Amino acid sequence: MTAWSPEFSTRPEILGTFGVVASTHWIASAVGMGVLERGGNAFDAAVAAGFTLQVVEPHLNGPAGDVPIILHSARERRQHVICGQGPAPARATVAHFRDTLGLDLVPGTGLLPAVVPGAFDAWMLMLRDHGTITVAEALAPAIGYARDGMPVVPRISATIATIQPLFEQEWTSSAAVFLPGGAVPAPGSLFRNPALAETYARIVREAEAAGSDRVAQIEAARAAWYRGFVAEAIDRFVRTEEVMDVTGRRNRGVLSADDLARWQARYEAPLAYDYHGVTVLKPGSWSQGPVHLQTLALLKGFDLGAMGPTSAAFVHTVVEAQKLAFADREAWYGDPDFVDVPIAHLLSDAYNEARRRLIGERASLELRPGDVPGRTTPWVDHAAKDRAAASYGSNTGAGEPTVARLGAVGGDTCHLDVIDRHGNMVSATPSGGWLQSSPVIPALGFPLGTRGQMFWLREDHPNGLAPCKRPRTTLSPSMALKDGRPWMAYGTPGGEQQDQWSVALLLRMVHHGLNIQQAIDAPGFHAEHWPSSFWPRPARPGRVVIEERFGEQVAGELRARGHAVEVGPPWSEGRLSAARSEGGLLKAGANPRGMQGYAVGR
Repeated sequence: MTAWSPEFSTRPEILGTFGVVASTHWIASAVGMGVLERGGNAFDAAVAAGFTLQVVEPHLNGPAGDVPIILHSARERRQHVICGQGPAPARATVAHFRDTLGLDLVPGTGLLPAVVPGAFDAWMLMLRDHGTITVAEALAPAIGYARDGMPVVPRISATIATIQPLFEQEWTSSAAVFLPGGAVPAPGSLFRNPALAETYARIVREAEAAGSDRVAQIEAARAAWYRGFVAEAIDRFVRTEEVMDVTGRRNRGVLSADDLARWQARYEAPLAYDYHGVTVLKPGSWSQGPVHLQTLALLKGFDLGAMGPTSAAFVHTVVEAQKLAFADREAWYGDPDFVDVPIAHLLSDAYNEARRRLIGERASLELRPGDVPGRTTPWVDHAAKDRAAASYGSNTGAGEPTVARLGAVGGDTCHLDVIDRHGNMVSATPSGGWLQSSPVIPALGFPLGTRGQMFWLREDHPNGLAPCKRPRTTLSPSMALKDGRPWMAYGTPGGEQQDQWSVALLLRMVHHGLNIQQAIDAPGFHAEHWPSSFWPRPARPGRVVIEERFGEQVAGELRARGHAVEVGPPWSEGRLSAARSEGGLLKAGANPRGMQGYAVGR
């Protein structure tokens, strides 16, 4: 096999001065660019594209899902994180799951893992405070595609086919939507969801009934969702339905209208870490985002520039650093409103200098969280026991498609990046509320999200289930600054892989001079060493998955170092996209794998 070369990138890096949009689906990218062309800003474009993704990628995100957002406001000259991760219901307790229901893990599907849908309020909050368009304008593309039809990509068909028996036998409300005429929608056919179109059309009507003021309309839309007809429909469905899930039993949920009414999306300051002239920004420890920063802190002591971007030495060094960072995720990360997460210590030079010495020439097969003065980590042992007993094998669907390995489905979640001519920048990673997560609520046309499966059923775990607590999500958008100015928005779907693939992209740009498209196209890899965030929480110690394009020599060198190497298809790792501002130019690139992601701009 011919060695990969950046000269053979699949597409050009998009260059322009007016605006760029990159996402995991060409329609969403086109919608975002259309908003920019009509005079909207990056925030308007991201919101319209985000709602469109719910329609055109229903197997990867939905209206009742979640979204963390990192944005740069040119007007304010500062960056914000918007937390669109909804919390656990007030009635979601360890005692209810363990004692009443007899469960050891939160199920991956059904109603029990449902949390407050966070995406809608996060998009509306950004639109209100930073956007310029109305609710009607923001929702128009999504309504149009849901009402008039959107083209089915092969992975939608594959996902539905995988769980068709469940839809037909148990989740009949989902069958009514996603098996039109009793059959799996064929790739390339038009798929319509009139109930979802009507839900968003009603949101628009209630917003416009609030008068002509744009902000008043947005507040009315938020009220309709969290305290109005949407919340009421969710409450009624959860109270009256018993739903088959991965436990093999029919269970009622615990989410209520009161849970939705009590919650709102909010702003937070991003975490930041300086690495080789770049300041990387991530969401807080309610996400796995700090893993990205911890990995960079560990790698700061290695000469990655001297290693080839597709060499065994590069893969080994990055993977070993990430094993340590993800071990700390398991030991320390959780909702900082509930637990004291020692982020400053985990990112400190002294801590990472000591941890860096654990990285040798051989692959580690241990889960090795670090020590924090005055603190112990008893939950790590429990987590290891829990995940050792877990295994794949359910045919009722669970987790994100890539992680749960549902049939032939590849990819999961969505991502989008936008930069406009004013210098505004957005990185967002919408997910959850997948069509395979729980049954469709007939009155609304969409299912609930199941992010609650990420909780452990232990009070002594930082990510242990508790009422009104945010689950530690894998969703992890990224932004980077150079000289204090916004430089790049980037990210990817992928569950555990998000802060592996995105780290590799950044490293290859910083150390090897690759542009966005070259870094995306470069052969990808990921590890599965630590416990998964998704039901049934498996781990595969030492496992590294690499694309075939690395070649047998690299695979052999990694095996010689002690890695359990799995070679995947040539174009199977990653769904990255990114946009950057540099030297007066706007630049963007998107993933060619799966033939869905596109970057556009001018």
